[in-house]
Amino acid sequence: MDNPLERWHEIVQSRNPALLTQILAEDATFHSPVLFRPQQGRDLVALYLTGAMHVIANPTFRYVREVTADNNAVLEFETMIDDVHVNGVDIITWDEHGLITDFKVMLRPLRALTTVQEHMAALLQQMS
Repeated sequence: MDNPLERWHEIVQSRNPALLTQILAEDATFHSPVLFRPQQGRDLVALYLTGAMHVIANPTFRYVREVTADNNAVLEFETMIDDVHVNGVDIITWDEHGLITDFKVMLRPLRALTTVQEHMAALLQQMS
């Protein structure tokens, strides 16, 4: 079994969202910082993570801290979007097969959340 975090980092570094379906469980859940209800299912989670890669994982993106325990990880990141400093965490859970089952994104400060929401909404509208 491959290390799911190593595979996640490879995907983020390569900015190749086509690889997402290889690491997502069929019933994966995505918790957005701006949507009330979690998004469920591999395809929908891949769609939101692809959008996040385009918006958040720009060339200024970097992980600054990683905390792991068993099949869970919290990855703190920083990035700049439109001269707005974005600080956030990815909270990732994976199963015994190394597939991501739950992915939660939290962002701060409020201005960063608003900026990301605007960019994601525009991108997702273009993608659909």
